[in-house]
Amino acid sequence: MSQASMENLRKFVAPEFVFGVGARRLAGQFARNFSVRRVLVVVDEVVRGLPWTTDVLTSLDQASLEYRIFSDLSPNPRADEVMRGARYYLREDCQAIVALGGGSVLDCAKGIGIVCVNNRPILDFEGVDNVPVPGPPLVCIPTTAGSSADVSQFAIITDLARKVKIAIISKAMVPDIALIDPETTTSMSPHLTACTGYDALTHAVEAFASNASSPITDLHALEAVRLIAKHLPQAVEAPQDMEARSKMMLASLYAGLAFSNASLGATHAMAHSLGGLLDLPHGECNAILLSRIVNYNYEAAPERYLNVAEALGLDCRDLGLDEGRRILVDGLVALRKRIGLLRDLGDLGVSPDDIVALSRQAVRDPCMVTNPIHPCLEDIERLYARNHE
Repeated sequence: MSQASMENLRKFVAPEFVFGVGARRLAGQFARNFSVRRVLVVVDEVVRGLPWTTDVLTSLDQASLEYRIFSDLSPNPRADEVMRGARYYLREDCQAIVALGGGSVLDCAKGIGIVCVNNRPILDFEGVDNVPVPGPPLVCIPTTAGSSADVSQFAIITDLARKVKIAIISKAMVPDIALIDPETTTSMSPHLTACTGYDALTHAVEAFASNASSPITDLHALEAVRLIAKHLPQAVEAPQDMEARSKMMLASLYAGLAFSNASLGATHAMAHSLGGLLDLPHGECNAILLSRIVNYNYEAAPERYLNVAEALGLDCRDLGLDEGRRILVDGLVALRKRIGLLRDLGDLGVSPDDIVALSRQAVRDPCMVTNPIHPCLEDIERLYARNHE
């Protein structure tokens, strides 16, 4: 396997983005640049009641733009919700979308856009490069530091009928504008901060270990790991610390640019399966699974994982393979516990009876393709069944 080789062809896509406190207030200005009259604002009911939404709507008013609000969506966005949003968009004659929220909201907005333009059900776009025509202009304003949906080629949608999360991966899913405002993350609870922050860490680690990595994605991935190791505990412990919040938002941006272009691995494949079957929180699932997957993958890319350990502030140099692996795995578990993510899969309601169905879905997930090792079904079953660390 050749990773991050200068001889390998690699592409890199990213949206235009503005980073900094107050970026959310530019929503009207950027939406107006698309020469539209009316926009659909996609926001969940929690964020709708926060000051950030008022700021965004005020900016649209100041830009003399009409807007309609769609907020009928779940923490793990469902196909039927995307379709309802698309019908509302078309009925209200909108010409662009402004999405404000966490990854679920941003993914739902991406789905609404491609359904409206392509006139097809959202589930038709499952897989890689299956979106014929990009959606309408899309402005994304993230309110969590973790999903990176505001800069990525990914959208994850739940198919309730099959009890699976589908991945839609296409450069057509990259938003036109990302307005990345660290201040919006100060309304997150410590638990949500921990879950989304560890999600960003998982993005970075899996992108760096991916067999589709490149020198460009490596740069972003390792810097994301360094920032998260230094600032995530403080963001959890002191939610109003703007330096910690800003550094975590920057880490999420870096991790998003990395995984959007290098893809992910078995951790995300297995977390998607958990979310689809049991509607579990994505970031917490990643936090539980990452150390297991690193332990499993380690021998396939030891130098890569030693670089991750160094970025985390762990000293694994001049150690044997087994000792280096142990220190990295223990370090990942220690960070998870330090930020209060103490539950295991059993605590989340996963039973032994679920493992076969979970494994069958995970092994088919597109993220599994870029894992350093291509696991068999039995490997995935064993990884799900591992005891609490």
